[in-house]
Amino acid sequence: MAVSFKSALMPLAMAVAMSFSAVGVASADALTENFDNGIPLGWTTVNNSAPTGFTSWTTGNTDVFGAYDGSADSYVSSNYNAVLGSGTISDWLILPTSTYRNGDTLSFFTRTDVNSAFPDNLEVRFSTVGGVDVGNTATSVGTFDTLLLTINPAQNVGGYPEFWTQYSVSLSGLTGDTTGAFALRYVLSDAGIDANNGNYIGIDSLDITSTPLAAVPEMETYLMMAAGLGLIGWMRKRKSRAVPA
Repeated sequence: MAVSFKSALMPLAMAVAMSFSAVGVASADALTENFDNGIPLGWTTVNNSAPTGFTSWTTGNTDVFGAYDGSADSYVSSNYNAVLGSGTISDWLILPTSTYRNGDTLSFFTRTDVNSAFPDNLEVRFSTVGGVDVGNTATSVGTFDTLLLTINPAQNVGGYPEFWTQYSVSLSGLTGDTTGAFALRYVLSDAGIDANNGNYIGIDSLDITSTPLAAVPEMETYLMMAAGLGLIGWMRKRKSRAVPA
C-alpha cells in the first residue's frame, strides 16, 4: 500500500507538537496578602524616624476607617506617631526577599482618613539584592535605592487618596532572574503630632503578579525537528529519483 509523503510526516509532527506542549511555563514567586492576621510572617518593619516614635506599621485601626476587603481591621497602617513630637518620618514595611524578573507587578490599595488636614506620603522601593538593609537614619534607603512610586511627594493637603485607591508598579531593567525585595516607606518631613504633616495611612489587598517565561523546547524536541528535516530531505530525494527521465 502506498504511503503519501504528507501522511508519513504526520506522526513526527504530532510528536513535535506534544513535546512543545509538555514544556512547563516557569514563573517568579507570586504573592497575595489581605492582612487578615496583621503584619504577615516574614515581613519586616523598620522605623528610622527621627526622633523615633512609639508606633510603627501595625494592624488597621477601625476607629479611623475599615479595610478595603475582609474584616474591618484586616489591613495594615502607619501614622504620625512613628516620629516623637516632630521631625522626619521614615517608617518601612519590607516584604520578604523573593525572585523577580522584568514585568513582575506589585499592586495594592491605600488611603488616608476623609478630610485629612495633614498630608501623607508613601514610597514604593525595590532592592536588587533583597534583605532588609534600609540604613539607620531617617533619610537613608540602604539597598532599596530603586524608587518605583511616590504618592503625594509634595506633601499637599488632599494629595493622598481619602478612599481606597489601587496603585500598581512593574519592574524593568533587571538582568534576568533577580533576588530582590519590595518595600513600602511611609516618609514625611516636618511630621508628627507637633508638626504640620503626617496623619494616618492604610494598605490593603496587596498582590505580586509574576510574568510567565516563554516555553522553551526540550532537547527531545530539537532532536525530533532535526530528524524531521532529515526525513523531509530523504523523501524529496527519493521522489526526485522516481521521476522518469
